[in-house]
Amino acid sequence: MTSPYAIAKPFLFRLPPETAHRIVHRLLETVQGTPIETVLARQYTVEDDRLACQAFGQRFPNPVGVAAGFDKNGEIPCALAALGFGFVEVGGVTAEPQAGNERPRMFRLPEDEGLINRMGLNNQGAKTVGPRLARKAVDVPIGVNVAKSEHVTPDDAPADYRRTYEAVADGGDFFVVNISCPNSQGFEELQNRGRMDAIIGELRDAGAAPLLVKLSPDLPEPAVADALEIVNEFELEGVVATNTSTERPASLGSPHRIEDGGLSGAPIESRSTELVGYVAQRTDAPVVGVGGVSTAEDAYRKIRAGASVVQLYTGLVYQGPAIAREINRGLLALLERDGFDSVADAVGADLQ
Repeated sequence: MTSPYAIAKPFLFRLPPETAHRIVHRLLETVQGTPIETVLARQYTVEDDRLACQAFGQRFPNPVGVAAGFDKNGEIPCALAALGFGFVEVGGVTAEPQAGNERPRMFRLPEDEGLINRMGLNNQGAKTVGPRLARKAVDVPIGVNVAKSEHVTPDDAPADYRRTYEAVADGGDFFVVNISCPNSQGFEELQNRGRMDAIIGELRDAGAAPLLVKLSPDLPEPAVADALEIVNEFELEGVVATNTSTERPASLGSPHRIEDGGLSGAPIESRSTELVGYVAQRTDAPVVGVGGVSTAEDAYRKIRAGASVVQLYTGLVYQGPAIAREINRGLLALLERDGFDSVADAVGADLQ
C-alpha cells in the first residue's frame, strides 16, 4: 500500500525546499492539540520498554529524536512527539530575533539523499521561544539549542549565550551549546579552547544543566580533544556529534553540491559515526549521534559506536513522517538479532 507521504513527496519536491518545509510545518501545527494528534500518536508511536533509555538526567521513551533546525521556534514539539519521536531539540535560538541569510538558502541533493543549508540561524528570538516552550505540555524531553547572535563578537559571546539561556531556561529539559554552526558569522572563532572555556563557564555560572556541547564534523582531532577536555573539566552532561559539514565528499552527484552551507544527510553518515566513536571512547558523557540517520541500521551503527540516543532531520525530509516508527521497529529487530535486551545494552558495543 502506497503511503500518503509517497504520494505527496513528488509534489513537495517540486517546491523550493524551504516552502515545502513551511507547508509541512503548518500542517503539523494545525493538527497539534486536536484529536488528530492523538490518532497520529496511535499510528506512529512504538511502545516497548526495550527502546527506553536514560541520558543526561532524562528518560527517553525511545532513542530517536528530531535534530535542531526542524522546529526552530518551538512551535510543534507536541506534533513531532505524536509522530513517534522520543525527544525534540528546538532551535538554534539566539537572544534576539534573526532573519537569517538571503534566499534561496536550502538545497536538496536527492541523488545523494542530502541537504545543504545556509539558513543563518533564522529564529524568533529567545524571549518568544522560551515562554512558548514553557507553556507546552510535551510527553518527551525537549532540548533547546542555544546559539550565538549573528553580530555579536567572539569576546561578547559568553554574555550573549547567557542571555539566550536565561530566556529559555524554563522551557527546556536540556540545553545544547551550539558553537559549530557553519552558516553564521563568527562561529569558527568559538571552536578553540579559550573561547569554549569562557562560554561554557558563563553558562554553568548561570545554572545551565543538563548542558551539552555540539561539535562540528570538520574539526581536526586536536580540536576535538580540546573540546572533550572542556566537557570533562566542566562535567558537561553530554556531547552532540555532529553538526552539518562544510566539506564536500567526492562522491556527491547532485548539481547542488557546489552550494555554500552545511551538508547533512547520508553523505556525512560515515564521518559522524566515526566521530561518535571517537568521542565515546574519550569521555563518560552520553553522546547524541547525529548525521545521516534515515534507517534503523544507521541508528544502530551510531548506538553501537557509543551514541546513547540519535537525532535526524534530513531523513525526515526524504522518508517522511513514519521514519521514527520504522527506525524503532527496526531497532527492536536488530536488538533481538544480536541478543541485546535493550538499546542501553547495545550502546558502545563496537568499542568493547
